[in-house]
Amino acid sequence: MFVNGGLIQSVAKKFYEWSRTDHRCKLSLLAMGNTCSNNLGIPRAKGPNPVGCTDFMMDHTVQGTFFRLYYPCVETENPDTPDWIPRHEYFDGLADFMKINRTISDRIFNYLFGSYKIPAALNAPFKSNEKCPVVVFSHGLGAFRTLYSAICAELASHGFIVASVEHRDESASATYFYHEKPDSDKGKTSPKGPPHMPENLVEEWMYYRSLKPGELEFPLRNKQVKHRAEECIQALDRLIEIHSGNSVENVLQTEFDWTTLENSMDLCRIAVMGHSFGGATVVEALCKGDVKFRCGIALDAWMFPLDDEIYPRVKQPIFFINSEKFQWAGNISRMRKLDSAVIQRKMITIRGTVHQSFPDFTFLTGNWIGKILKLKGEIDPLIAMDLCNKACLAFLQRHLGLQKDFNQWDHLIDGKDENLIPGTNITLLQSSI
Repeated sequence: MFVNGGLIQSVAKKFYEWSRTDHRCKLSLLAMGNTCSNNLGIPRAKGPNPVGCTDFMMDHTVQGTFFRLYYPCVETENPDTPDWIPRHEYFDGLADFMKINRTISDRIFNYLFGSYKIPAALNAPFKSNEKCPVVVFSHGLGAFRTLYSAICAELASHGFIVASVEHRDESASATYFYHEKPDSDKGKTSPKGPPHMPENLVEEWMYYRSLKPGELEFPLRNKQVKHRAEECIQALDRLIEIHSGNSVENVLQTEFDWTTLENSMDLCRIAVMGHSFGGATVVEALCKGDVKFRCGIALDAWMFPLDDEIYPRVKQPIFFINSEKFQWAGNISRMRKLDSAVIQRKMITIRGTVHQSFPDFTFLTGNWIGKILKLKGEIDPLIAMDLCNKACLAFLQRHLGLQKDFNQWDHLIDGKDENLIPGTNITLLQSSI
């Protein structure tokens, strides 16, 4: 997910030194990009439907399914909006991923990001006038299920049901599951945990696994991308069960009524989408057996983890949406291996963007600090995200056969906009093809 961790670590430590003194004003100015006029925060979705969200965990073990669901909902006054960072432990995970001391990071991350909310109604009742197409979303390396809420909520506002998977392959910065309490401890109150902590279960956290000294990266990442693809398929399987009216138990015991999703999904119109490592996960998931994904969207995909042998096995349309600053010839050449004369494979590049122009971080830091941490590019993040979302909607309409008006943005699929580059800005030498 992140790049140049050494720079981030250095900047974070400087922030910490300042924050230890009475310099909160300085830290605020840095966070705001030296101007109080910036309106920081995750943008509200633009579609016609209000957006709800809830969390789902089926099977409390590490082998179970865990995702954040975004969906069209009943509009309510003063809805409860969830914290963007749902638990304190995720700050610890981000610290581990970026190789920052947890004590240092806790103060910084909580100050910069701890107050942000996701603009969606937590556990709001589901509402849709028609069956909803489905998107399964895969996060990037070092991320987790809530960090792409701007994209997921936008899709939901246009009538999609979106499951943002939290991966348990040790590529998320942090995630959690449960195991059974010993018989001797059953019935005792747990010393800490969320309000929905299931009885007789003990919470266990899984943090990001760094490469060990001397360890080759490809075997680890290749194993992880296969695991991730299976988790996306597993999430889809759970959604199909819910749609079919099968009784499911949400371990998290949220207030959302899952029975309202019975017969709610259009199971002929399902796509998979992801960012970075999640982009590679999209490709891996598309080539799995009888999987029902009809197309895939890969945002700034990191193609390194994929086996060469999978490329000819992918039969569905794919849309690569790249940033201008992240890509390189070797990565683009791997994408080009998926070019086909009979299956639509499209690629565009958004001018002025960086790798972190896709997660929500880009909306939560001012220009100065955002660019130092490479969370912002030269383009206004609202413009970049709007282009990304509209191009995705147009592609999904084209390949899921939707009867919507998203085709008004068909020109974006071909890169026809002043802020888009058709294909790539990277020159491929013959040796890299």
